[in-house]
Amino acid sequence: MGRQAQEASTLDGSYRIYFDWSLNEPGMRLSGRGVARVEGPFRARLDLFLGNGERVAAAALVDDDLRIPSGMGDFVPPATLLWGSLGVFRPGPGTAPMEATRSDGGHASIRYRVAGGGELSYILLDRWVERMERVSAQGVREDLRLTRDRGERFPREAVYRHHGATRELRLTLESVEYVEAFPSDVWNPGH
Repeated sequence: MGRQAQEASTLDGSYRIYFDWSLNEPGMRLSGRGVARVEGPFRARLDLFLGNGERVAAAALVDDDLRIPSGMGDFVPPATLLWGSLGVFRPGPGTAPMEATRSDGGHASIRYRVAGGGELSYILLDRWVERMERVSAQGVREDLRLTRDRGERFPREAVYRHHGATRELRLTLESVEYVEAFPSDVWNPGH
């Protein structure tokens, strides 16, 4: 199941994705527009801007290396969940399968043990990521829920929740463009 999900969701080209975003956590409510640049098989860059154009968060993923410049917002999900927000099934290094089950209606569940303690679980629908949950060794829970239109490559909406920080980050897709490859400096947001 995991291999099929990874094959189905691996990025097959270069895309620029525009979206609206909102962040809610105690003492902070922000919203604006964002852009993700993704390139197969496993490169992604995320930038979040306020309505006035000020960049408040940036992150790049190269394979499983999450790169966040100092001074940027710390509300970007960890690598595995950030991949998931793009609909990419990528449990990451240090995970070991624990259990996989299928149910009626095309749903499947896969659970992984995470190095250092904790668990990561996926709920798939027809090989596509629908939900994820990560529980740390300390019991802190994070989850991701995706809404996808049939036949669409990228989720229509991704909602990430960090229950320990009472944080919700919502990304709502606006448009997707197929583009040429990006210059290599895109993957180093701190430079």
